[in-house]
Amino acid sequence: MQPAILSHPSSAAAPDEERREAERRAQAARRRSILCVLGAAATFAVAAACVKALQGSVPVMQVIFFRNLLAIPVLLALAMAGARQAGGLGALLSTSRPLAHVQRVIYGLMGMFGSFYGYVHLPIATVTALGFTMPFFLAALSAPMLGEKLKPSRLLPMVFGFAGVLVMLRPWEGVGEAGLPVVPVLVVLMGAVGWALAMITIRRMGESGESGATIVLWFAFGGALVGGLAALPNWIWPEPWQWALLLAVGVVSAFAQLLMTAAYRSGEATLLAPFEYSGIVWTTLLGAMLWAEWPDVWSILGILALVGAGLGMWWRDTRPAAA
Repeated sequence: MQPAILSHPSSAAAPDEERREAERRAQAARRRSILCVLGAAATFAVAAACVKALQGSVPVMQVIFFRNLLAIPVLLALAMAGARQAGGLGALLSTSRPLAHVQRVIYGLMGMFGSFYGYVHLPIATVTALGFTMPFFLAALSAPMLGEKLKPSRLLPMVFGFAGVLVMLRPWEGVGEAGLPVVPVLVVLMGAVGWALAMITIRRMGESGESGATIVLWFAFGGALVGGLAALPNWIWPEPWQWALLLAVGVVSAFAQLLMTAAYRSGEATLLAPFEYSGIVWTTLLGAMLWAEWPDVWSILGILALVGAGLGMWWRDTRPAAA
């Protein structure tokens, strides 16, 4: 009779310890990702404040030109870091979808113009809140442009979100009298449509095999080129304080983009998306401290409706049994 083979206690405990260690690493990665999203939202708010601090003294298209131009060195440095594995910088810039990149540049500049114009004419917290309509436009446009089914679960949050915009406008008190000025609001909403169209274009390019680095680089080059050409008729030579703010817009925006990229590289989108709404807290604080932009009751209700609608759409879409 052979003796029973007894496993050593430490060998039985090893797999459990390895699982616990893997879970600890996963939890740490989630915390880092959440902190990166919160940091990105805060730094995007700082960039918005820098644009607003220009107070329209520099034309919007010129601000867009510098925003994209100053991002190029950062993006090129990141591209060069991975260019060896990707076949060199030439391979990263090589594309079989030039017209799609043209569309992405046009739509992206629409979004950027809408935001930057809004920062000059509206409270920055309001512009941030109106930007939260982008997922609603994306859901509506994905049906005809991508052939995706518009889920019934998305309709109620969309209606609720646009009701929040109406609450902020307060048309019952007279257009543009007690509520927000209509034209800047419409320009910001146009920008949100632009961002939604840009996301659809990016998705199409991604499905065709275009790399993320190629998409980002061509947008930076195209945005700088188109922004520079559009800025020429009204070009002004910035004063030192304006140069400082323009530099801050470019550098801070690039840093914010790096934080957001790092977050989504190591964290799940379903986990991180709600934390992007923290941007409304930062822009509200900056607007109140720097420009005394204290939101009134109607503005607060409208902002809460927009944020609630966005979170509601996210929650419904991430449920296992979402419609």
